[in-house]
Amino acid sequence: MQERGFTEKDWKLFRSKIADWQETYMDRLNKEYIELLSGEENPSDKFWSLEERIKKDKKKTGVRAEMSRSNLIYNIISLMNEGAICFEDLEEFSDQLKETVRLFIGR
Repeated sequence: MQERGFTEKDWKLFRSKIADWQETYMDRLNKEYIELLSGEENPSDKFWSLEERIKKDKKKTGVRAEMSRSNLIYNIISLMNEGAICFEDLEEFSDQLKETVRLFIGR
């Protein structure tokens, strides 16, 4: 699996971390939804804004990830772009994976 930019250990580590990352991300989304619902707008405007926001958010990797080895790098990059994780969250991963991610996100 070396040619893919990650190791088997990276895959296992990702599988062990993704649920916590997603729970943390969804907790943040829930707080944003509460803020949206607490606004001064009409109830109907708040309802439709929330519906549209949830429709968009539920497609994000921080909410629902396609779990396969071939999507590992894509999932990590998506999580970073969504703000669900940061580069420091990859501390335990291999240098190879971190370098691959750096190349894709331009850090």
